[in-house]
Amino acid sequence: MTFFIQMLVTGIVVGSIYGLVALGFVLIYRASDALNLANGEFVIIGSYICLILMTAYKVPFIFAVLLTLVFSATLGLVVERLVVRPLMNAPVISVIMATIGLSSLLGGAVHMIWGHQTRTFPQVFPPTPLKFGGVIITPVYLWSFVVVIVLLTIFSLFFKFSKMGIAMRAVADDQQAAQSMGISVKYVYATTWAIAAVVAAVGGILLGNINGLSPTMAAIGLTVLPVVILGGLDSVLGAIVGGFIIGVLQSMAGGYLDPLIGGGLKEVVPFIIVLLILMVKPYGLFGRRGIERV
Repeated sequence: MTFFIQMLVTGIVVGSIYGLVALGFVLIYRASDALNLANGEFVIIGSYICLILMTAYKVPFIFAVLLTLVFSATLGLVVERLVVRPLMNAPVISVIMATIGLSSLLGGAVHMIWGHQTRTFPQVFPPTPLKFGGVIITPVYLWSFVVVIVLLTIFSLFFKFSKMGIAMRAVADDQQAAQSMGISVKYVYATTWAIAAVVAAVGGILLGNINGLSPTMAAIGLTVLPVVILGGLDSVLGAIVGGFIIGVLQSMAGGYLDPLIGGGLKEVVPFIIVLLILMVKPYGLFGRRGIERV
């Protein structure tokens, strides 16, 4: 029972980070009906920027995070202006292909600038683990979970009550109607990409503190994709719930099934779960059914 709870706690923490990173996918899809397949590179670039600020320039962790968020928001704005905006009226597949090319470009830049070796963050969180009965929780897991829950709550309130959040929802529902009401679609697009880059960077910093940092961490972009599809491509709540589901099931598979078959199932489980769910709910758990009038 103790091992089960341990795997459950690990899955919940990792799943919460998945949900945060998935939020970036959802935001961009809601704004443009396209998937940002360079999201994994946004995650890892944010991690490396924070790490370099702390190690090379001795910037305290909190200030390093704030500077990283500013950099990530700027990166999102630049990508939107140079890559996405020229394709605003192009077919959705053109935007998706552009993000694939952007993923290769950013991934190559990461390898050239920071190399291939695994790096670790300086000790930020207390090293002494916390014990609850027989369950051991390291402070980095606990703080990561708290940070993610706070951010997800803030973003949920932002989308529901703020003027920009309402404008983003309006653009997602109907761009032409939003423009007729005086909403700048270009400004909403830019803000969306900036926020997506910021949440990706936060997720990368937390994962870097948990597992260390290497260019292979960009693969989280593919790992999180089943989370987005499972929850529903346009659902913020779905991204959060999907993250928890995938994180817990992945942790359980790694703890119970991988030792029996020699490993590898943990990476495949998210895609198996998505296939099973989509057979029953083709639009995901919280996705909206598309209706076209002809």
